[in-house]
Amino acid sequence: MVARLVIAAPASGSGKTTVATGLMAAFARSGLAVSPHKVGPDYIDPGYHALATGRPGRNLDAYMCGTDLVAPLFAHGARGCDLAVVEGVMGLYDGASGLGELASTAQVSKLLRAPVVLVVDASSQSRSVAALVHGFASWDPEVRIGGVILNKVGSDRHEALLREAMEDVGVPVLGALRRAPQVDTPSRHLGLVPVAERRSDAVDAVAAMGEQVRAGCDLPGLLALARSAPRLDGEPWNPAVESPRPAPGPRSGRRPVIAVAGGSAFTFSYAEHTELLTAAGAEVVTFDPLRDEQLPLGTSGLVIGGGFPEVYAAELSANEPLRKAVAGLAHSGAPVAAECAGLLYLARSLDGQPMCGVLDADARMSGRLTLGYREAVAVRDNSLAAAGTRLRGHEFHRTVIEPGAGAEPAWGIVHPERRVEGFVQDGVHASYLHTHWAARPEVAVRFAGACAR
Repeated sequence: MVARLVIAAPASGSGKTTVATGLMAAFARSGLAVSPHKVGPDYIDPGYHALATGRPGRNLDAYMCGTDLVAPLFAHGARGCDLAVVEGVMGLYDGASGLGELASTAQVSKLLRAPVVLVVDASSQSRSVAALVHGFASWDPEVRIGGVILNKVGSDRHEALLREAMEDVGVPVLGALRRAPQVDTPSRHLGLVPVAERRSDAVDAVAAMGEQVRAGCDLPGLLALARSAPRLDGEPWNPAVESPRPAPGPRSGRRPVIAVAGGSAFTFSYAEHTELLTAAGAEVVTFDPLRDEQLPLGTSGLVIGGGFPEVYAAELSANEPLRKAVAGLAHSGAPVAAECAGLLYLARSLDGQPMCGVLDADARMSGRLTLGYREAVAVRDNSLAAAGTRLRGHEFHRTVIEPGAGAEPAWGIVHPERRVEGFVQDGVHASYLHTHWAARPEVAVRFAGACAR
């Protein structure tokens, strides 16, 4: 089984992304095949992980996918690799609100039987770091904290004080990193700016992270810790098994072409979605709504995931030929699956800029952040799910959408509050809810089958 580490922290903002991405880059540069993973629903960090390793960043979400799928999905992503690095989410023991340890980094580390490296922001403490680490290491005996990386260390003297304090804790210090503005990554209203929007700068930033970690961390010690992880039982997740291939289209006998939006405006997607659609018999083709004026040749279905259309509203609006092509496909009754950014793109307008006009709705930015896990049930039969299908998802946006009269909702949200959400219209399923199809592979089978028909 692949060697593995979980990179965690006492709280958000401690430097997990810098350390995890830097470790991935440093180990990949040394010649190891590194598998990158991220706890939770985040789409942005995996983009930096992919840049560091040359492999797709994959999410491990125990809430959306269930605890039983965490290890199989991990094994699928890490197949053939020498080392896997898993970046945690929030603080080590923080999980889904009100649900105990569910979806926490601690829970994922236990499901993977992986040692944890705790990244501690040491900028405003010295001896207190020992009490902090001791508390985290002793809180849950099933969580194995195998080392600490001290981040934002101010000086040689500061580092010496921190290391001295840690001597009585029994957790080795495996690195000490100084403050380094050159590895900072820019943020905006939903977190870091995605790699696709700043690829040249991101390449330099990831290289700087790798060099900082290589210079300040005990890479042999970290690798030895990763190799101490015991064997994981069970088989890797397999999209071909989960998403059996249906019959091809009735007239052509060829695989249905499913166009998937990409480019800078639509960067949020899970690798498993494309794998499931391909296993279900589809030919998946990526296109860029900022650049391409037509859908891929032969498109019979469309997937528009999340991203930042609000940042590119003017450019998306200016591409009128593609907006008309998308509207034409949707109005023909073809299956269209849109999540969050995709929902905004299908609206009549976004911040006053004309969009595709598929939905009788207008969208705009707001000052309110909508964030959190959701449990939902399909209100009616649609291209993704039969009525009554239950699944879990995640919302993360600062926009609102105002539907016209008579809109048919996609989901009934049943937890944490009760409301309806999204749109079902002919073959269109559009919603703010991000979902992970590995949890319900029949979604991909149903969608690919609808495209084939």
